[in-house]
Amino acid sequence: MRAHTRSPGFSLIELMIVVAIVGILAAIVVPSYRDYVRRSSLQEGFAALADMKVRMEQFYQSNLDYGIPGEAVECGNDGSAARVSFAATANFTYACTLTDGDDQQFAITATGSGPAAGHVYSIDHNNVRRTITFKGNVQDPPSQCWLSKGGEC
Repeated sequence: MRAHTRSPGFSLIELMIVVAIVGILAAIVVPSYRDYVRRSSLQEGFAALADMKVRMEQFYQSNLDYGIPGEAVECGNDGSAARVSFAATANFTYACTLTDGDDQQFAITATGSGPAAGHVYSIDHNNVRRTITFKGNVQDPPSQCWLSKGGEC
């Protein structure tokens, strides 16, 4: 009698084990990657807010107020009202408001889109940084820093 020889290749069970392992790894890696992309997109907003605050301070040094009296401050693509131009970035849009009638205080708000959707941050004339909305959850009261990862600033 001839001995039965095994043909080279993978059995169905071996293939299913590999598929299960790949599925488990994908279930772990994909959410981690999405969170990484979300957190990296937040840095764009933080940098832009800090830059916008510096621009507002430069405007103040020249004009002794943050806006033109009686005119709204614009931070979108056309910043002509305050003569301070702030362009929207890839993952955030920005809005400025003067918070008193004497144009001596301001607040800039960044609202996320794309990977940063559900995030709203602000900075004011005193350099107070706030997280208003984090991952779609309203912070009540707003955090006194810019949250990027859980409860960490």
